[in-house]
Amino acid sequence: MRVLFEKKEIGEVMVGTSVSRQHENFLQVIQSYYQLTKPRIIPLLLITTAAGMWMASDGRVDPFLLLVTLVGGTLAAASAQVLNCIYDRDIDYDMERTRHRPIPSGKVQPRDAMLFAISLGLLSFTLLTVFANLLSALLAMSGIVFYMAIYTHLLKRHTPHNIVIGGAAGAIPALVGWAAVTGELSWVAWLLFAIVFLWTPPHFWALALMIRDDYAKVGIPMLPVVAGEESTTRQIWIYTLLVVPASLLLIYPLGALGVVYGAIAVWLGIIFIQKAWQLLQAPTDKQLARSMFKYSILYMMLLCTGMVVDSLPIMQQVTTGLTENLQTLVSAILIGG
Repeated sequence: MRVLFEKKEIGEVMVGTSVSRQHENFLQVIQSYYQLTKPRIIPLLLITTAAGMWMASDGRVDPFLLLVTLVGGTLAAASAQVLNCIYDRDIDYDMERTRHRPIPSGKVQPRDAMLFAISLGLLSFTLLTVFANLLSALLAMSGIVFYMAIYTHLLKRHTPHNIVIGGAAGAIPALVGWAAVTGELSWVAWLLFAIVFLWTPPHFWALALMIRDDYAKVGIPMLPVVAGEESTTRQIWIYTLLVVPASLLLIYPLGALGVVYGAIAVWLGIIFIQKAWQLLQAPTDKQLARSMFKYSILYMMLLCTGMVVDSLPIMQQVTTGLTENLQTLVSAILIGG
C-alpha cells in the first residue's frame, strides 16, 4: 500500500509539473515561490510584532529597527510556511482548497522549496542578529522550529489539541518584537504572548468548522472532526471568555496601557463574546463560523492597533491630563460638599 501511495503521489506531481511548466514564465515562477510563503497569514503575525515593539519603546520605536524587525519576522514566517508546504504536500493534494498550491500542483519541486526555506531562515537570522539583537533572532528561529517540529510534525496529524499547543508558534512574533527593542522579555511581553496564544483556538477552530469535511477527508484530527461541532463551539466559547479578560490585564495589574486601549479592548471583547455565544447556540451554522473566523482576525488587528495608539507619547500626555483634571474635579466636589 505504501509503495502504491508513493507511486500515486509521484505520478500526480509529475503530471502537474509537466502541465504547469509549459505555461510558466519568470513572473509566474516568482509568483509560485511567493505563494509558497502563504502571504495572507504573515501580516497578522507582524502586527503583534509591531504592537510589542511600540509597547516596549513607550511609543518611541526607532523606524529603522521597526523596519528591520518586521522584515526579519516576515522572512522567518515565510520560511516556516514554505517548510509547512513541503511537509504537508501529500494532504494538500487531497484537500480541495490546497491542491492548487505550488508543490502539489507541480509548479515547485520540494527540493527547490527546501533551499528557498533555508535561505529565508538564514536571511532572517542574519538580519535580526546584526541589526536588532541575538535574542530576537533566536526567538524567530524558535518559532520556525516550534511550528515545524512540534505543531506540524508531532501534533497536527495526531491530536485534536494541535491548535491549542501549536498556538505558541503564532504567539512568538510578539516576543520577537519586544526583544528587538529591549533585549529581554518582561511580564508584559509574556502577557502579550498569552493573549495571542489564547486567541488562536477560537480563531482556528472557527476555520476548522468551515472546512471540517476537508480535514476529515485527509484524516487530520481537528477538533470538529474528532469531537463534533457542539464540543468545538463550547471550546471556542471557553477560550473567548479567557482571552478577553486576559487582554485587560495589560491595564491592571501590569499598568502597561491606559484607558484608550481599555475602551477599545472592552468594545472588541464584547463583540467577540457575542459572536462566540451565537456560534454556541448554532454549532452547525457555517455562516456563523465564517463570521467568527473573520471577526477574530479583525479583533486581533484592532486590539494590536489599540496597543500602538495607547502607547504613543501624545496619547499618554492626553490621558495624564484627563486623569489630573478628573482628580481636580473630584477633589473640588468633595471639598465643596
